[in-house]
Amino acid sequence: MVQPSRAKWIPSGIIVLGVVLDLVTPEGVTSAPLLVAAPVAAAPLLAPRGIIAIGALAMAAHAFLAWFDGAFGWQRDVVNQLTLLAVTVLAVLINRALEGRDARTRRARQIAAVAQSAVLPRPPSRIGELRIAARYVPAEDEAVIGGDLYVVQDTPHGVRVMVGDVRGKGLGAVSAVCADLGAFRYAADEAEDLPALVAALERALLREGARRGGQEQEEGFTTALIAEFADGLDTVRVVNRGHPPPVLLDAEGRATPLGPSEESPPLGMGALGAWSSPVDTFPFPPGATLVCYTDGVTEARDESGVFYDAVVRLPLLVRHRAPATPARILHLLIEDVGRHTGGRVQDDQALLALHRPARSDRPSGSTAYG
Repeated sequence: MVQPSRAKWIPSGIIVLGVVLDLVTPEGVTSAPLLVAAPVAAAPLLAPRGIIAIGALAMAAHAFLAWFDGAFGWQRDVVNQLTLLAVTVLAVLINRALEGRDARTRRARQIAAVAQSAVLPRPPSRIGELRIAARYVPAEDEAVIGGDLYVVQDTPHGVRVMVGDVRGKGLGAVSAVCADLGAFRYAADEAEDLPALVAALERALLREGARRGGQEQEEGFTTALIAEFADGLDTVRVVNRGHPPPVLLDAEGRATPLGPSEESPPLGMGALGAWSSPVDTFPFPPGATLVCYTDGVTEARDESGVFYDAVVRLPLLVRHRAPATPARILHLLIEDVGRHTGGRVQDDQALLALHRPARSDRPSGSTAYG
């Protein structure tokens, strides 16, 4: 088990403390109970050999102190020695149990990582001139993927992007993420424009919900941001279905939220009514970066309950930091959210940054990705 180096000295420190206390206290006071704590403390911190060494050191310290006091009693002190021996054996057994549990946890995380790469693969670093970076920060340490998603796909109609957040938690949310991604990968190539793409997503989610026994009422609502980059990357077209608006970070580091002209509900609610999907078009100048994220960022709160404001913080983060690559921007943003919350990840965070270089060399061919 990997532990901080300083923590490994705790058992030895307990023995030293026990010896000191025994020497400075009256003869009738014994430090045997404190020495017993040393191998127990070593159980989660050291390997079996180290635990045995700590146990032997505690026994030796106890014998020395009894001899030094001239009060070694066969009845009392032999019992204490046997107690130290038994506790040392118990500490080794506890260590082996903890090691087995950690090994199972590591295997589970490896399996989860493989599942994540299959369900939510990382986008390519570039498609044509567009530079791309993505990050996923799970709310739970043992989880690798949850209900947030991102996908970037090079299509006959341009580069299309979706960032979304499925309502719900657990395996049901992961299942809904799979449905969202599968629907997008197919519809992004087939739909002529963004309204047609959104309509295809709605139909696919409703069909998936019906097959899953009404998933649309449990885990099927998905807040989604769907974007399409025009040829030449001069503009970006955006449909927002109940999702936090993206932020356009220009070459000078100024941040502008790209809010929707008309509010629309999340995807998967078509059974409750019909809503339009207005397409908003924004300039995407050279040197600009479109930063998209889920509400794990916008709803992150500090100890006073103040929400994180990426529009305010992003210009401060990239100021005097060159080059502000997409990966660097996301790294700075995630670190800043962590500082704002005191290190507590309160909800899953999916982040996507798409950058148009001020000067770029168009690669030969483009990459298809879904």
